[in-house]
Amino acid sequence: MKTATSRVRGVEHDIVQMPQVGDVSPYYEPQGNEVAVFEAAYKRRLPVMLKGPTGCGKTRFLEYMAFQLKRPLVTVSCHEDLTSSDLVGRFLLEGADTIWHDGPLTRAVKTGAICYLDEIVEARTDSTVVIHSLTDHRRKLTIEKKGQEIDAHEDFMLVISYNPGYQTVLKDLKPSTKQRFIAINFDFPPEEVERKILLREVPGTKPEIAQQLVAIGRKARLLKDHGLEESTSTRALVYAASMMGAGLDPVVACQVAMVNPITDDVELSDALMEIVNAHFA
Repeated sequence: MKTATSRVRGVEHDIVQMPQVGDVSPYYEPQGNEVAVFEAAYKRRLPVMLKGPTGCGKTRFLEYMAFQLKRPLVTVSCHEDLTSSDLVGRFLLEGADTIWHDGPLTRAVKTGAICYLDEIVEARTDSTVVIHSLTDHRRKLTIEKKGQEIDAHEDFMLVISYNPGYQTVLKDLKPSTKQRFIAINFDFPPEEVERKILLREVPGTKPEIAQQLVAIGRKARLLKDHGLEESTSTRALVYAASMMGAGLDPVVACQVAMVNPITDDVELSDALMEIVNAHFA
């Protein structure tokens, strides 16, 4: 797929164009029935929520599905300053004229793209309210500033990602919002699949290295129940393998890719490094 990046007053989003003849499908290893569930939801044009920890493959899965369904993909990275206007659009001055500019959500609704709101819980409440009319039988987008309602293109689909580990009293999706979506649960892949991912994502990685990295990741995730806020992701294992492939010492590669990014706590860092040293020292 070809990717372009656009920006609308503070909101950066990627537009992945429809696959061309000869394009290679994004690599994804299915873990269960998620492909069949997503295809069924797409047939009925039902909105989908991808639930799971950071770095477990939610975004890659959606890129894979967009390729398989031959639909363009518009990805918006949500953040606390994201407003409904950033999604829908706004009037901007151009010379002496005031021109309306569609936001990424509006363009996806009009063109029949898959719109992906990544980490939706990070967005402001008014940003999530604007999607409600798109997630039920109406399938309409209301543009209040223009006094306009747009019927969604027949191929339009809305997808959000949600990390249950981030939920707090002040920052979480309302139950009324969650129930508007078909939810697919993701977790870190089984060991044999995770090893296969490492070997595929980082060509040249030795099988024994992949096995050791996966073993470290498995043991490190057990610390999630002992004060570690974020689990060691599959993405972190890929980064560690990449750093080793670039010639970095295995222990240092694991430290900078799998330890330093996820904790500042000295005791937790020491505990993680003990796991690393047990395999690579």
